Amino acid sequence: MQFYTRKRRTPFINIVSLIDILAVLLIFFIVTATFRKPEPQLQINLPDSKSAEVTAAALKEPAILRVKSEKEITLDEKPVTLESLTSSLKKLRESQPNRGIAMQADREAPFGVVVKILDSLKAAGLQDVPAFTQPESSQ
Repeated sequence: MQFYTRKRRTPFINIVSLIDILAVLLIFFIVTATFRKPEPQLQINLPDSKSAEVTAAALKEPAILRVKSEKEITLDEKPVTLESLTSSLKKLRESQPNRGIAMQADREAPFGVVVKILDSLKAAGLQDVPAFTQPESSQ
């Protein structure tokens, strides 16, 4: 009686090309992640200013109050209403007393809304809030 035995072969998969593809994908994701800039929820067209300067307060990353219209107001990337703005500003000041607040108002924002926001800033105990502008030559 004679038994036949089969030789077992381990399957060989050529993974060199897969490693190349993985390396290219990894490099792509690393490059795109590092060059991505944070985008605000509201696109703001800043007004021009001849006397615009970079201040020391602008270098400390203040909380940004963005105003597009009466219905589009964000405080630190969180939507707020005009009615709840004063309480939100007070909470922010209590939680982070050393952090400044700066305002970005769109050039098309109604002036009445900006005045109401300035009233809310004053009611929250904030004075001398800087407003973002862009130099006239950067258009």
